[in-house]
Amino acid sequence: MQQHLSYMKRTFDLALLGRGQVCPNPMVGCVIVHNDKIIGEGYHQKYGEAHAEVNAIASVQHKELLKEATVYVNLEPCSHFGKTPPCADLLIKHQVKKVVVCNLDSNPLVAGKGIQKLRSTGIEVEVGVLEEEGKNLNKRFFTSMEHQRPYIVLKWAETADGFIAREDYNSRWISNEFSRMLVHKWRTEESAIWVGKNTALHDNPQLNARNWTGKQPVRVVMDSQLTLPSSLHLFDQTQATLCYNLQKSAYHEKLEYIQLNSTNFVKQIVADLYARKLQSVLVEGGAMLLNSLLEADLWDEIRLFKCEAIFGKGIAAPRPKGKLFSKEHLQTDTLYVYRK
Repeated sequence: MQQHLSYMKRTFDLALLGRGQVCPNPMVGCVIVHNDKIIGEGYHQKYGEAHAEVNAIASVQHKELLKEATVYVNLEPCSHFGKTPPCADLLIKHQVKKVVVCNLDSNPLVAGKGIQKLRSTGIEVEVGVLEEEGKNLNKRFFTSMEHQRPYIVLKWAETADGFIAREDYNSRWISNEFSRMLVHKWRTEESAIWVGKNTALHDNPQLNARNWTGKQPVRVVMDSQLTLPSSLHLFDQTQATLCYNLQKSAYHEKLEYIQLNSTNFVKQIVADLYARKLQSVLVEGGAMLLNSLLEADLWDEIRLFKCEAIFGKGIAAPRPKGKLFSKEHLQTDTLYVYRK
């Protein structure tokens, strides 16, 4: 059993190498073992390209060993034709001896069918090894599949006396340089970044990853009456941007205006992001947007930087909900992570 855990944990390490590149697919790693020795491994590197099992089998030098090998994979092998052929069929073709799976696939196109297909040909299949850890690894994918919405991360920095910005909406800089660099890393890991009108107007954020290498997220802004000036960074058309409003729908290069109605405006935005296959969103303020998502119970994770600065008065930070998941000191800041 201990070997099972070790090899499955290795699939997690491999899967994470695809973070930020495989959405809306899940992150998947695969390890192939023969006589307690790893003879092949691979991971899903980019959406639309080969899956983990394909890359792992390709890395095996002596393919004849596959008939006596055990394949470890953190997600059920797919059984349908999508961008690539079914991985279950590939494993059957090579007549692997056993497949050990962490999680079943929530995708209705798979949902147990891959396991069933493997077992129907006599391949031994074990399911549920490190199941909770696997769920956490692919929390974005499972949330999208099971709740039909993106995984929503709320992020803010607040002063030691509980303010998110000054009375004039100025919030620079509450957190330290290290924390701000970490936020740029987070931006490469999520599909989209979302801010409200006041944050866009007063901070004029670029909402891109400048201090970290990786995929740039889709920028999302709310501007119900379209009063934000076109000179803002958000409208510079340097990266894909969605502007949700009540006035018009229009498309320009890398900038799209989406008209919604005023009923449940925030919920409509979440639904539209899901329809666009944006699997996760990092919400970076302001207080009004953060509070509206908390009140609507449209959140999965809170990342709160508690900082040394003291404002005395200003715009109050939201009150975190959920259960404290972790606490980490980042030089002069402390990062609190809450989950439902």
